[in-house]
Amino acid sequence: MPHFTTDDGTRLAYRTLGTGEPLVVLPGGPMRDATYLGDLGGLSAHRRLIVLDQRGVGGSGAPADPASYRCDRQVADVEALRAHLGLDRIDLLGHSAGAALATLYAAAHPDRIRSLVLVTGGTRAVGIEIPDAEWDAATEVFADQDWYPAAWAALESLGPDTPLPEQSGITMPFAYGRWDDAARAHAADAATQTNWEAASAFYAPGALDPEATRAALRGLDAPVLVLAGGYDPGPSPARAAEFAACFPHAELVVQPGAGHFPWVDDPGGFVRPVAAFLDPAVATVTVDGVRLAYRVSGPEDAPPVVLVHSRGENGTDWSEIAAALSADRRVYAVDLRGHGLSDHPGHYGFDVFRDELRGFVTALGLVRPAVVGHSMGGAAVCLLAQSEPELMDRLVLEDVPVFFPLDPPRGRAERPEGPLGFDWAVVPATDAQVNEPDPAWRTELAVISRPTLVIGGGTSSHLPQEQLAWMAEEIQDARLVTIKAGHLVHAKRPKQFLAALREFGV
Repeated sequence: MPHFTTDDGTRLAYRTLGTGEPLVVLPGGPMRDATYLGDLGGLSAHRRLIVLDQRGVGGSGAPADPASYRCDRQVADVEALRAHLGLDRIDLLGHSAGAALATLYAAAHPDRIRSLVLVTGGTRAVGIEIPDAEWDAATEVFADQDWYPAAWAALESLGPDTPLPEQSGITMPFAYGRWDDAARAHAADAATQTNWEAASAFYAPGALDPEATRAALRGLDAPVLVLAGGYDPGPSPARAAEFAACFPHAELVVQPGAGHFPWVDDPGGFVRPVAAFLDPAVATVTVDGVRLAYRVSGPEDAPPVVLVHSRGENGTDWSEIAAALSADRRVYAVDLRGHGLSDHPGHYGFDVFRDELRGFVTALGLVRPAVVGHSMGGAAVCLLAQSEPELMDRLVLEDVPVFFPLDPPRGRAERPEGPLGFDWAVVPATDAQVNEPDPAWRTELAVISRPTLVIGGGTSSHLPQEQLAWMAEEIQDARLVTIKAGHLVHAKRPKQFLAALREFGV
């Protein structure tokens, strides 16, 4: 475990997890061994986590002066870590009490923050306290659980003289979205992982000056993500929104069904918004309550092009095509719901993706973009062109299903083992629709009035190419081009695919 030495001579330890751009991570507790964070639900697949063990905790040494456990005094430790890492500016994530420390660091060193992520906490640093009555009311979401009566009775017994370890154990059932085996296992080590003497000193008198902190934060230019758990009583989403309002450039994300440890409740639901926020190449927009991630490239004043991926893929599938088009086009490569870094709301279908694309184009204020879609994404583009042809300039449909009922119908697909880059619920939802599609999706092809390029993959594609030829005949102003590449035309024959797009005027 690597170490560094702070200004007061205390030797502190940190763990490094994953690869890529560093993300400095401050644990909560307060003063809990950072091992409870794990790799934050898989965030280490996106960033190199530099996870600090605070002084007197985990692998770090105890200070000579116990008063230095105060959170304002530990700001110097974060600055010493930054200097040790040789970073001019840092991306900084703090959880719970660690979010308070991260906030104090940002207030003291705003020029050293590249981005700031504050997870389920930190509000005390700016003077936002959680009244007991509000905390108690928030716990009622669990009132139908069999463990609730005993847990509530224990909660009612808390008083000002209750020792901190006992307080922690009593509140733990309410700190997760589900008090299941995984939550119980995660909570079991809290008492032994925490330096309780240091925890008592963390918020000692004089540690916080909320008014001064708020004033300093008004000068922070860096982007800030405040992530709250939908079931977390401390802070509740409403209090987290107040917290976010303290920063000039903050966005609030509320993770549904999550508590104080959101990466335990739903790892993917935690990682997606955090990874999207931390990636400078990714932007987000909310459409009908669903956060959609997208990547944009090319001159801002160039004609817009929207790229829509196939089932199971995401916007990065278009990387080579987007790079070429962005020479003279403003290119938007979207992650549809349930894919990539976008939300997984659980409700899917070709018509749902159609409506989402309409919302995406409208929310970004794109004026008559060209829209290119592959397979599932292309089918959604086709449906959008049927319902609102004037929304786009032209469309490209790459090896798309034509919505003739499948005979025989597609059987039930088995989910592959291991993690996926998309929500598996997309598969049965869309399979049901290709088995028995809405007849109008096929019969109303003739209403599409925009110039259309249909690209088929040839006989090695699993889609019937005669149906694509029929589609091109039905659409008013369409042409068919065959590129013998199979279903993955733009991936296997990018030069020919781009040449077809350029000839078509994209």
